[in-house]
Amino acid sequence: MRFSEFTKKEVVNISDGKCLGCVSDLLFDECQGRIQAMVIRGPARWFHCIGIDSEYIVNWDRIVRIGPDVILVEVCAEQVLRKL
Repeated sequence: MRFSEFTKKEVVNISDGKCLGCVSDLLFDECQGRIQAMVIRGPARWFHCIGIDSEYIVNWDRIVRIGPDVILVEVCAEQVLRKL
C-alpha cells in the first residue's frame, strides 16, 4: 500500500464508534526502522470546511484492522495523544 492511499482512509475508534479523522502523517522510529504511530487530522472547525480543530497521535500497535476504506483502532482517551 502506498502512503497516498493510506492518507485517504478514515480512522474509526471501535471502543466508542467515533471517527477520529483521516491519516495525515506517520511517525517512524529511526533506530529500528519501524512505524511508531499515525498522526490523524481531526475534523475541520468551521462548518466542517475550514481549519483543523485537533490532531491525534495513535500508536501503531493500537490498529485492529486496515480495510479498503477505513482503519479501525481500539483506543481509550488516555491512549490518544492530542496535539494543537
